[in-house]
Amino acid sequence: MNTVCIPTSVLKTAKPPDGDGSVQVHLDPNVKIGNAKVFAIYGKGGIGKSTTSSNLSAAFSKLGKRVLQIGCDPKHDSTFTLTGKLVPTVIDILETVDFHAEELKIEDFVYPGYNGVMCVEAGGPPAGTGCGGYVVGQTVKLLKEHHLLEDTDVVIFDVLGDVVCGGFAAPLQHADRALIVTANDFDSIFAMNRIVQAIAAKAKNYDVRLGGVIANRSAGTDQIDKFNARVGLKTMAHFPDLDAIRRSRLKKCTIFEMESTPEIVAVQEEYLRLAASLLEDLPPIEAESLKDREIFDLLGFD
Repeated sequence: MNTVCIPTSVLKTAKPPDGDGSVQVHLDPNVKIGNAKVFAIYGKGGIGKSTTSSNLSAAFSKLGKRVLQIGCDPKHDSTFTLTGKLVPTVIDILETVDFHAEELKIEDFVYPGYNGVMCVEAGGPPAGTGCGGYVVGQTVKLLKEHHLLEDTDVVIFDVLGDVVCGGFAAPLQHADRALIVTANDFDSIFAMNRIVQAIAAKAKNYDVRLGGVIANRSAGTDQIDKFNARVGLKTMAHFPDLDAIRRSRLKKCTIFEMESTPEIVAVQEEYLRLAASLLEDLPPIEAESLKDREIFDLLGFD
């Protein structure tokens, strides 16, 4: 089996540290994205981040913006509803040229998607062999070297699962705003609380700030509202648990390509409204995460 070697030199302790006892992947400060608005999408695993990211990318493109979506998951399934296929990852492509990045062309790792959205799957090292933060850094570096970011209006990082290590918090070093996708249940909100902690840690050294919450796969939002009121968060959009959204994934397309029905049109309009609001210069949200016991006692019914 081939092994992908990840240089240990990319692992550095941020100075000052992002948090007590924190060992983070510290990306090259000279590799910056540029003038694009950059959003990092976080949330509990399986909550619908890729669906949300892809439909949001499509909505931005519908508003006339040049959009780049970067999937940050080794499963490389972030962009398939935009491209209609599973595209190779940056790590896959780099491995074919023995990690000589100068041999790559843009079309080797950037794939056209719905309505002109540009799609990249950063991928990741094999399980247990390296750090995803390195992959994010290499991907952004490649995009910069090929001048792909110069005319990009919006960049979306679709980040896997919960924030448990510095590597997968790496997109926060590039983002202007972090958005959290959550359902109206205990586990999703518990994970959201951890993400709020991670964003607060990164905000000490980087420009990233909380942008807001996207309620997904939920008929109601009472538990989300309760948590938001306690910590100072705000729900920016609400997408119910509709079978039409599930079917769009199975059809390998965005919600904007589905046959128009009243419920689908309502979802499309909500995505367009969310995209338009994110293009405005929204003030950052200052939220304070809860202790595990506090959130346990907060959520639920009286």
